[in-house]
Amino acid sequence: MSREVGVSPRNILRHELLGLPATVTGSTDPALINTSGLVVDETKNMLHILSGKRVKKIPKSNARFAFTLNDGTLVEVDGDKLVERPEDRVRGRRRRW
Repeated sequence: MSREVGVSPRNILRHELLGLPATVTGSTDPALINTSGLVVDETKNMLHILSGKRVKKIPKSNARFAFTLNDGTLVEVDGDKLVERPEDRVRGRRRRW
């Protein structure tokens, strides 16, 4: 039985996003579209992207992100699917409310 190691298109929702290059491909705030850089922090509701010399806080909800994986693969993710504490999302815990 083989196990997937590292980030892949199949497991990106259950994987650590820190250090991945990301681009905002869609947002309800047009000023955020095309913001790109490295993910340097993540909270329940925000991705912090180092863009140039500034860290921009991007709300996960109502945004769409394109992540570039280590092998160069581009994966688009609806930000609403990322709204969860990173440690719970990575462990695969289910919200109960």
